[in-house]
Amino acid sequence: MATIRHAEKSDAVAIRDIYACPSVYAGTLQLPFPSIQTWEQRLDSQPAHHYSLVAEVNGVIAGQIGIWGNSNPRRRHVVGIGIGVRENYQGQGIGNQLLEAAIDLAENWLGVTRIELSVYTDNTAAIAFYEKWGFVIEGTACNYAFRDGEYVDVYNMARIKSAN
Repeated sequence: MATIRHAEKSDAVAIRDIYACPSVYAGTLQLPFPSIQTWEQRLDSQPAHHYSLVAEVNGVIAGQIGIWGNSNPRRRHVVGIGIGVRENYQGQGIGNQLLEAAIDLAENWLGVTRIELSVYTDNTAAIAFYEKWGFVIEGTACNYAFRDGEYVDVYNMARIKSAN
């Protein structure tokens, strides 16, 4: 079981290490060989409506989720998310804990009713993971990103909070 908490600037090296894992940068929009300075700057100067949570297991940062909101008044009910879990912690529920915390923060504290994400169409495990949490595929963006020498497609997925 991980402890979920807000990321601090001092977590930059650990977060960089997550996104330096080949399976993590291949499944996200991150590039190989991320720098510590880049992550220090991201954590030090997060805009309003942006949040970064980490999962800590026995003193090790095992995963990170970014949540970014909108300043446009007509889109304040929407956030986007991106997640990464260190390779040796994948399959241990870290992603579930991070996503659960992000959904709770967004829907129960920020007034969000729509959470958006993009996932590569060939990442069947991630698609199933998001669907388990109520995300649905809304469309395909062709040639969305350049990955490992070729252009690849993504599904745009969203979770809509039901009005209870």
